[in-house]
Amino acid sequence: MYAVVETGGKQYRVAPGDVIRVEKVGAPGEEIEFSQVLMVVGDDGTVKVGNPTVEGAKVRASVVSHGKDKKILVFKYKAKVNYRRRYGHRQPYAELRIQAIEG
Repeated sequence: MYAVVETGGKQYRVAPGDVIRVEKVGAPGEEIEFSQVLMVVGDDGTVKVGNPTVEGAKVRASVVSHGKDKKILVFKYKAKVNYRRRYGHRQPYAELRIQAIEG
């Protein structure tokens, strides 16, 4: 059984027991419930596709930890005017363990 959920503007394929990294949500140890379920595929092969979401479907997950991704360097440059700017960015994330898929 697996589902496709949307969070943070991105879509993730999840199954019970999976650990995924998403945009930072909740606090470590907290239970999160996703109601934006776009598709559910059952163990017997039945497929429910939402329009845009599946009615009554939920995905429950718990927050394992928080962290920051690798640093990316952003460099701005304009030719002929001696304009250069460089800065870094580390995107925060939350690691979630999928507990159950309902619906």
